Amino acid sequence: MNYIFLLLAVLAVLAVFVTPSALVWLLGRRAGFPHWMLLAFLLVGWLTVFAGWALSQRAQPFLFPDTSPCFGASTAPVSQYFPPDSFCRHADGELRTVNGPDAKFAFWAAATTTVALAGAAVVWRRRRV
Repeated sequence: MNYIFLLLAVLAVLAVFVTPSALVWLLGRRAGFPHWMLLAFLLVGWLTVFAGWALSQRAQPFLFPDTSPCFGASTAPVSQYFPPDSFCRHADGELRTVNGPDAKFAFWAAATTTVALAGAAVVWRRRRV
């Protein structure tokens, strides 16, 4: 039974992380982008994905029961996927965010860097051709 779980975990990692990263790397190499640009794009892109996921799921008590601000109170968690944020809906109907400005800044900095690197790759490719 443990081998089946391990095999499924390895297949999930391959499908979710390795395959998209390999495709981006291979397409970038075919286009002639430098290694540093591809590596930076992949790292910052995955940072953006993980930061966005963490921001949007922070209020869910089943994922983080010890740290969820919505756990044990008369509130309901609400997730927003873009821009990523989590809220607690209180008994009076008010939505209050559970993410601070520093976490949101980290996401937006990573997202902006990802888009800037994609734009820089386009400019680099056009100048090279």
